[in-house]
Amino acid sequence: MEKQQILELGDELYEALVNMTTLAPLTERFPDITIDDAYHISLQMLERRVQAGERVIGKKIGVTSKAVQSMLNVFQPDFGYLTDKMVYSGEMPISKNLVQPKAEGEVAFRLKHDLIGPGISNADVLAATESVMPCFEVVDSRIENWNIKIQDTVADNASCGLFVVNEDAAVDPRDIDLATCGMVVTKNGSLLSTGAGAAALGSPVNCVAWLANTLGQFGIPLKAGEIILSGSLVPLEPVVPGDEMTVSIGGMGSCSVKFT
Repeated sequence: MEKQQILELGDELYEALVNMTTLAPLTERFPDITIDDAYHISLQMLERRVQAGERVIGKKIGVTSKAVQSMLNVFQPDFGYLTDKMVYSGEMPISKNLVQPKAEGEVAFRLKHDLIGPGISNADVLAATESVMPCFEVVDSRIENWNIKIQDTVADNASCGLFVVNEDAAVDPRDIDLATCGMVVTKNGSLLSTGAGAAALGSPVNCVAWLANTLGQFGIPLKAGEIILSGSLVPLEPVVPGDEMTVSIGGMGSCSVKFT
């Protein structure tokens, strides 16, 4: 794909984000689009956000669990960038920011040291992590009706929306078995779904190692102080204003959010 076209599509996605509109799938409009093209498009979208005053505070891994892969018909992980405008606590104004939101329970990592791949092991991830926290990521898509292939979600910054973490529930990752820890999600007071750390590529730690090694091929580090969202352990759940959700993770505590 020509550079000018990449820039134009990144601008299109940014304008859709700002105006809360959706686009026809890029893979339908440009059948030859590659994943590499899509990542360059996402970087242009990110550049527009940074130009508008947003600051990168972390990264996210998407489409890590079989449940989410099956729901989206996308069968490999991807990644996107988190900015300071995406993070909330307590209440999340989805009606003012998102067009077709879906919530997912995750484990968030806070790094104390840089991770620069390739060659990053799980032990390296644990050594570089200050704490892990329960988290809700509320993904969104600027693509009509979530009709996405891997190139569509990659171009759209891995379908990033908003997120909330409970810093008060942070624990040392070496004090918990992240592969076997259980997750329980409730919605409006009723049990919605359950999962375990192994649902995300065998462990959330595997996800962060995958991200560090994948980005390392392009000279991009995971940086000290960044938040890394490691991918959902449960199916995606559509949400509307008025909904309330809580995610509880064994050995870690819980995180709650009310959608407005």
